[in-house]
Amino acid sequence: MENQTRVELTVEFESMEEMKEIFGILDENIHLIEKGTNTEIASREGRAVISGNMQQAEMAKQVILKLCEQFRQQEYIDENKISYFLDLAGDGEMQSGLEAMQGVVAVTNRGRPIKCRTLGQKRYMEAIDHNTVNFAIGPAGTGKTYLAMAKAVVALKNKEISRIILTRPAVEAGEKLGFLPGDLQSKVDPYLRPLYDALYEFMGAEAYQKLVETGVVEVAPLAYMRGRTLSDAFIILDEAQNASMAQMKMFLTRFGENSKVVVTGDVTQIDLPRDQQSGLRKTAEIL
Repeated sequence: MENQTRVELTVEFESMEEMKEIFGILDENIHLIEKGTNTEIASREGRAVISGNMQQAEMAKQVILKLCEQFRQQEYIDENKISYFLDLAGDGEMQSGLEAMQGVVAVTNRGRPIKCRTLGQKRYMEAIDHNTVNFAIGPAGTGKTYLAMAKAVVALKNKEISRIILTRPAVEAGEKLGFLPGDLQSKVDPYLRPLYDALYEFMGAEAYQKLVETGVVEVAPLAYMRGRTLSDAFIILDEAQNASMAQMKMFLTRFGENSKVVVTGDVTQIDLPRDQQSGLRKTAEIL
């Protein structure tokens, strides 16, 4: 019965600017917290007043306090971050989630620190640290490839490996390379462009070009991996949902001594013909 007792909790803001940022435009942030915690939240003389049962009110207070910390650290506050904090509070993992956002994974060429934004991303980074082969399956925009590439660049700079190999199947939305103009490199470049862009961000275009010319960094279609043994390398297979079962078997037998492999993909975005099975989906089922 204690959790059903209606209580009123308050959060003091350091400034009106902080309160405005936490409440959001037309109180949209607070409405999201109210909906996620089944509470009522009002602004009163520089404070947030939370009304609801004890457990839910405490959860709402915890989320607001963490948003205040984000504001004071000049971090961006948006709907995704609020939803994430609500999930953490509901699962009792708020502290673990916040700790995940503290460490720096890598630094871009312009000096911008790259940090994990979620507990899932933090666990992904830890998995890469501790495992030789890693699979990251999830929707677009969750940082699967970007964070893996950050790890690869850091490993290269720390001389943990001697080269980076980035690859992806040259198949998307049923398109055939033979119908595209130009030589083979011209045909595959559009498919590899997202990988180039990420490398430019971490290395700078000039440094990237030098590393490509010396073979330290290689960006190539998956078909180029056949018949090779890739040792002392950080290998990333992107868009792996578009690899056939035969291609996946070929790829997973390519890495050699002191290599690390990350396979990323989204099994809801398969562009293979209907009669062809996704190697990523089948591998996930087997493993």
